[in-house]
This record gives sequence, structure tokens and C-alpha cells, in this order.
Amino acid sequence: MILFLAARPVTAPPVRPAPRRRRARFRPFAPYRRIFAIPGTRAFTAANLLARLPMGMLSISAVLMIAGSRGSYALAGAVTATGLAATALAGPWTARLVDRYGQARTAVPATALATLGSLSLLLCVHYHAPDWTLFASYAATATTPNTGGMSRARWAHLFRDDPAARHTANSFEQAADELCFMLGPVLATLLCTALFPEAGTAVGATLLLTGVLLFAAQRRTEPPIAARTPDRPPARSPLRLPGLPPLLLTFLCTGAIFGSLEVVTLAHADAQGIRSAGGGMLALQAAGSCAAGLLYGLLRPSGHPGHRFLGCTAAMAALMLLPLLAAGTGSPVTLAAALLLAGMATAPTMVTGMVLVQSRTPPGQLNEGMTLAVTALLAGIAAGSASGGWAVDHLAPGGAAYGVPVAAAALALTVTLLTSRRHPAAPVS
Repeated sequence: MILFLAARPVTAPPVRPAPRRRRARFRPFAPYRRIFAIPGTRAFTAANLLARLPMGMLSISAVLMIAGSRGSYALAGAVTATGLAATALAGPWTARLVDRYGQARTAVPATALATLGSLSLLLCVHYHAPDWTLFASYAATATTPNTGGMSRARWAHLFRDDPAARHTANSFEQAADELCFMLGPVLATLLCTALFPEAGTAVGATLLLTGVLLFAAQRRTEPPIAARTPDRPPARSPLRLPGLPPLLLTFLCTGAIFGSLEVVTLAHADAQGIRSAGGGMLALQAAGSCAAGLLYGLLRPSGHPGHRFLGCTAAMAALMLLPLLAAGTGSPVTLAAALLLAGMATAPTMVTGMVLVQSRTPPGQLNEGMTLAVTALLAGIAAGSASGGWAVDHLAPGGAAYGVPVAAAALALTVTLLTSRRHPAAPVS
């Protein structure tokens, strides 16, 4: 038997072909798919975008409506400036109420009051009420809540233990801001010119109220209210927190870039005889920022956020030189390309800056901290607009006024350099 078994030919087991390895699919937008896979995120994002679109509509609609009815751009500018100043004062207080009582309980009545202010402005303009009523009506819109800040607060709560996801979410929010500032003025101008002067204000107020109501209805993603106990001391203002004031100063300088770049570009296009192309050039700048924000969100953050912020401000200061150089060539195409490239540095700076604001602000004061950042931006835009206008009138022709946004970017970099070592950020895991 043993010999028989030994004599049998030994056959090797059949060789099975090795299983083919599945090629990894190239998914460039996987980080965005990941954050929107969380239940409720798509709903609150869509509602917030609807509520945020009017931020690029209402001021331009007010200018077109008042100037068309009263024949005075000076009056229109003074009314909108008053509303901007009122918003800078009331915004942090509204955000503090949001932190204390919740987004839904505060945002809805605050938005209702702001909507009444817009409708009051519309009626006062239509029925030729005294000028002082325009100032009072537009000042009432200052209670408009910081819808972008409330959306960022939801992301920060949902991904409080996931820095990479927070980075992607903040990048998306910045791109959404840029998109609203691109589409809002176009929609407002179309409504006010194609329909009737009050159409932009009416539609903007309706979108704001509808969007906030839909956003507030998404309760499952709303951040919880920080518990307060009698023995707990009242929280101090975020302005007194270490590390936040230097960030706000950088946001102020960044806002000055936006404000001066807008005024100087429109004035330069007018001087070149292509006034109608000025808006398109600014849209390219916003488009570059929007695209850079989305692309920046695809990158995985590493290292210290403070170091990334320093690198972003350095890139912004360098790229702001391009419009100054391009304006000297006299070529509108070259200037448009330079504005597109220059805009690509602003979104990463804003995204990283908002990450630092979130890291340096207690969770119970997150809305107030981010609203202070927006307030600094608005103040910078106002200062930049005034500085840009002065430069257009007093500097030599040929685009020398583009030195104003260059100086603002250099100042932002200087502040960041001086304070980055004093207030280091924790590394991102």
C-alpha cells in the first residue's frame, strides 16, 4: 500500500490567478463629501446660503433705490455708512445673545426686526419721507445676525474633535461668502434696474427672513447652550482674551484690502474708459478667492495653524503686488489676470484666521468671537474704501492707488510676524 501511494504521481493543486487589486478611485472632493455625509448638514447649509445671499444685495440695493429716488449718491452713501456703523456696534451684542440663548431663539426675532427695518426703508423711499427716516430705518437692520458665523459654529460643534474636517468646513464657508458677494450685487442690480428700484431691497429682505427661518428650524445640528451656574463668574469679553486682539487687527487690515481694492479698481477702469468692465474685474478677484478657498479645503492641514496663517499672510502680501505692477502696463487683460491671482491668497488667509479665532475663543462665546472678526473686517472695508478714494484723487495716474491694498497687506503681515511668537497655536493633530 505504501509503495502504491509512493508510485502515484503527485499533482500540484491548481494555481488560481491572483485577485486583481482594485484601483483606488480618485476622489478629489472626498473631504467635502465627508463633512456633508453628517445628517442635517446639507439642510442647514442650504438654508444658510439662502439667508447669506442678501449680505451682498442689501447695501447695493439701498444705494440704487435711494439714489434713483432722491437723485443723490451722497445721501445713499451716508445712509449705508450709517447702517454699517450700526452693524459694527450691534453685531457683537446680537452674537452674545446667540451664545447665551441659542441660535433659533435669538436669530429669528433679530432677523424679523432687521427685515422690518428694510421694509421701513423701502416705504420711506417710495413715499418720499424725510431724509432722517432713511437713516433710522437702515440703522434698524443692524440686528441682522451673523449667519455665516452661526453656520461656522455648527461645523465647529459637529467636528470639535476633528481638525481636518473643521478645516474643510471653514474653507467651504469662506468660498460660500465669496460666492454670495459675487452673485449678490449682480442680482441686486438686475432687480433694481429691470423691475423697479425697490425690488432689490424687497427680495433681499424676503430671502433673509426665509433663510433664517429655515436655518433655525434645523435644531438637531444647533450647538448646545453653555451651562451657566450661579457660582460661575460671568465670561469676559473675547476682546480681553489673549491672542484674539492681534487676530482682529489682522482682519481689520484684510478688510482694508477688500475695500481699497474695490474702489481703486472701479476708479481705474473708469479712467481707462472701460467703466462697465470694473465690476467684471472685481468678480474675477472674488472668483479667484472662491476657487482658492475650495481647493484649500481639499488639503489636509498640518503643523501649527499660526505658522500656516503666517504663510498665508505672506503670500497675500506678495500677490497684492501684482495689480500694482499690472496697472502700470495699461492693459485691462493683464490687470484682470493680476486681480484673479491676487484674490487667490485672501480665502486661505481668512480660512486659517477663522480657525485661529475658533481655537482662541471659548465654545460658549464662539458666535461672539467670530462676529468680532466680521466686525473688524467691516471696519477695515470702510477704512480701505476711504483710503482708496483718497489715493485715487491725490496720487499720480497710472494705477499708483493700488499701493493702498499693498500697504494694507504689508501691515497685516507685520502684525502677524510680531504676534505669532507671542501667541503660538496648538498643533493640529
